[in-house]
Amino acid sequence: MHTQNKTLEQQQSQVQRIKSLGDTDYSGSLALMEDKDEEISRSALIMFRAKEEEIEKIKMAVRERVHAQLGRVEEETKRLAEIREELEGLADPMRKEVGIVRKKIDTVNKELKPLGQSCQKKEKEYKEALETFNEKNKEKALLINKLMELVGESERLRMKKLEELSKNIESLR
Repeated sequence: MHTQNKTLEQQQSQVQRIKSLGDTDYSGSLALMEDKDEEISRSALIMFRAKEEEIEKIKMAVRERVHAQLGRVEEETKRLAEIREELEGLADPMRKEVGIVRKKIDTVNKELKPLGQSCQKKEKEYKEALETFNEKNKEKALLINKLMELVGESERLRMKKLEELSKNIESLR
């Protein structure tokens, strides 16, 4: 950039010099005018060539930077592709395992549903049977109590009769 400014300043000073030469000598001869025109043409040609060279240098520098950048981009693209492949390689086994486990869970859920219904049905039957058992147990306890009362009453009556008979026998003697 610094050389560009320097070259541009040199070209501008040459143009100024040429203009000042042309401004000071209007009354000169035709040959002098032709020399000035030729010098102006040469100077303009030199400036044009210098500009062209400068543009070409800049163009080459830009081209080199672009090629370098493209090289880096290609390397990064390759690296990203490698990383993507590695990630996909890591993800695939896990997906398969997860899929297998999910299928197993679905299968177990299908098996559990009828078992759960059966369990609920059997729990209901068990509760009903337990309730019936408890009721019969209470009834049995009541009947046992009743039996005990009856047996006790019967024994008392028999004892009473035996005593009466015993008294009657004693009185007959």
